[in-house]
Amino acid sequence: MITPKLFTPGPVNVSDDVRLALLHYDICHRTREFEELFIDSQFKINKLFNADDSYYSVIISGSGTAANEAVLSSVIFNEGEVVLLIKNGAFGEKLEEILNQYHIPTKVATFEWASYPDLNIIENILLENPKVALVVMVFHETSTGMINPVSEVGELCVKYGKKFFVDSVSAAGGEHINVLQNHIDFTTSVGGKCIGAFPGSAFICAKEVHLKKLKANQCRNTYLNLYKHYQFAVTKHQTPNTPNVTLFWALNRAISNIMSEGLDSRISRYQSCAALLREGAQKLGLKLLLDSHMSNTVTTVFLPDGRNISQFLSDLEAHGFLVYPGKGKYINMGGFQIANMGEIYEADCQVFLQEL
Repeated sequence: MITPKLFTPGPVNVSDDVRLALLHYDICHRTREFEELFIDSQFKINKLFNADDSYYSVIISGSGTAANEAVLSSVIFNEGEVVLLIKNGAFGEKLEEILNQYHIPTKVATFEWASYPDLNIIENILLENPKVALVVMVFHETSTGMINPVSEVGELCVKYGKKFFVDSVSAAGGEHINVLQNHIDFTTSVGGKCIGAFPGSAFICAKEVHLKKLKANQCRNTYLNLYKHYQFAVTKHQTPNTPNVTLFWALNRAISNIMSEGLDSRISRYQSCAALLREGAQKLGLKLLLDSHMSNTVTTVFLPDGRNISQFLSDLEAHGFLVYPGKGKYINMGGFQIANMGEIYEADCQVFLQEL
């Protein structure tokens, strides 16, 4: 069997030392060794977001969605507060699903998939809805590969005195994120994407002043209770529930690798690979979904008319390469996604383009 090369936006190919980190000897999470691992991982997570000491990170065993749900189910403080959700793709819709599940009053700024959010519309909603307490959006809308206007929305949040939550699940480690400059109050990510670890180790980086204000009875979830996670982290350097200890080692190793490579260098590598893949796809006559605001790691591409997308995906897999089928309506248009997260280098992209 051919070992596949994952040109997918998670899971991703990992480095050998990240895989070997899974073989660390067994430890208990109620020990000093785990606590030291936890503290070191928190420090490194803050580095990913260019956070200073006013931010605090907690780690949650689960997917990126788990981290998002922990925030959204926990941080609405007062009766009558409203969330403004900005959505323009599948992962904005997933945030809306979470908000609806917890019956959190929400105003939605809806934009078509692959459409760049209109800041004038967003600002008008803020003007017309003074009870909005939290603005929510996705940094990298992976369903299209678009980078959303996080910095500009952050400025609006400062202007109107709103807290700002950003889903950075597919952005951390692959895009330039500065929680201070972008005025981000809460952000989330997971190991199994740009960071180059495995799925299942998610985390939240937040202004600690907000975490300190959390109360046990305001959190709507038991396992994903952000108050509990913060209290256990800050007082015991542990998690309130038994964590996936093995994945902690791999996450820590993966972030250490980013620090060794240099975060800017990692991002530059991703940018170079994305540019190579896009140029190569266009030379083959393939159409790209976006022509601006493109991420460093995901490209949505369309097959020529008349080509069967299912057969194409199967043929590519048989030759050792995996890509994602297009999201939403794009799959029926012959769309697929090429990602260059994790252990993907220019030489890998050249081989992939030859096979494509």
